[in-house]
Amino acid sequence: MNIMQMMKQAQTIQQKLKDTQAELAKTEITGEAAGGAVIVTCDGQGKFKSIKLKPEAINSENPDSVDSDTLEMLEDIISTAINQASDKATKEMETKMKAVTGGINIPGLNF
Repeated sequence: MNIMQMMKQAQTIQQKLKDTQAELAKTEITGEAAGGAVIVTCDGQGKFKSIKLKPEAINSENPDSVDSDTLEMLEDIISTAINQASDKATKEMETKMKAVTGGINIPGLNF
């Protein structure tokens, strides 16, 4: 295999990685707890997208006592906290990875 074939193969692999990452970013994956009272959605790359709470998650004894404004407020503040932690983790990973690679961009690594 000559150098041109190797370069073409590397470009093909790099494009496949980009396509796969784009596909994963569009994919929605959910997890749930408490019989569906809490549902969390992430994309295929593991990035948090949303949380949905049912009244039973807040007050299982009397779910009717929990109004939709309370649920929405809790979903918003939980989402904010998760996004802040995720952003901090991403920045920390970027800093550590750049230190290891000397700032060289390695195809297929998202940082």
